[in-house]
Amino acid sequence: MTIDTTTDAGDMTGDKLELIHAVTADIGTIFTWDYERSRLPLMKLYEKAKTSQWNASTDLDWSTDVDPEKVADELGQGGTARFQALAEAEDSPVKHFGDKEWRQVGIELQNSLLSQFMHGEQGALLCTARIVETVPWIDAKYYAATQVVDEARHVEVFARYLDEKLGTQYGINENLKGILDDILSDPRWDIAYLGMQIMVEGLALAAFGLMQQITSEPLLKKLLRYVMSDEARHVAFGVLSLQEFYKELTDAEMRERQEFAFDVARRLQRRFAHAEMWSRMGVDPEAIYRTMDKVNPPAQQVFQQLLFSKIVPNCKKLGLLDAADGWLRQRFTEIGVIQFEDWTDTGEEYSTLDEVEKDRQASSA
Repeated sequence: MTIDTTTDAGDMTGDKLELIHAVTADIGTIFTWDYERSRLPLMKLYEKAKTSQWNASTDLDWSTDVDPEKVADELGQGGTARFQALAEAEDSPVKHFGDKEWRQVGIELQNSLLSQFMHGEQGALLCTARIVETVPWIDAKYYAATQVVDEARHVEVFARYLDEKLGTQYGINENLKGILDDILSDPRWDIAYLGMQIMVEGLALAAFGLMQQITSEPLLKKLLRYVMSDEARHVAFGVLSLQEFYKELTDAEMRERQEFAFDVARRLQRRFAHAEMWSRMGVDPEAIYRTMDKVNPPAQQVFQQLLFSKIVPNCKKLGLLDAADGWLRQRFTEIGVIQFEDWTDTGEEYSTLDEVEKDRQASSA
């Protein structure tokens, strides 16, 4: 539930008020007076987090010249191609687009992608602060505190790249905003884990990986490598924390988590239709949605499927696929992503994605 902030906003102007969004939830703060560190996987993750911190100001070369059009052209190979097939539909809202318009789509798409990453990272910042406050284990509180620092750094680097190198930002996508509102307004501590650590962060990790492979722009490439190093630990944190807890839930409680996870997954898919980008270009986003549902471009299908390459195996490790008579397995089968169930889960692979440590070893050698 959102609340009106105007009564406490003091001297803030109308423009500033539009940038403030508040969410309220009936939650309790949990102290634990048990300081015994008994969860070895979380202890190892915490130690890894302490040694893998990096400084966005000194570990990235912000003097790098960036050509936004070149970045757009590269990302367009995997981005605008997803949308160009829409022009084939008879009543397509982009049927009239030529090379100039599609080039602009590429430029806007990169800004939209990075802007939503930035907003999602702020959502992760708040969700992880919520986890520190509500999770009942000291090991989890320790690790979550390191993730709060990570997420602040991620917001910082994406905001700086957008401002200094690309020059524009987008407001938050309505699908992403709704997901973050639902996560933060839910009083159950494990929903913050499931919604953010498993679903939103899991999809982001896959999306970062795709973008990092495509771009040759050195600053963006290194930025994404370092963010991915952190994100892999964050998703692992969710897997390692929830695995034990979910074994104790009833089928009815697991079904609630399955339905929540699937609802988030479908809204995340809609997020990547980039409604805010089409609005800026003067195209009705609802017409884009209708045309995408009608045409269902193969490139879009592949892209959306790959975004689930981290989510599905992690859901399997948590027991979410087959609990409650396999409800979530059936849903993931229907949307064509169940083939990822046996891919390596992030709880096992996070140590291999430590790009920060790899660079430090290479530098010392």
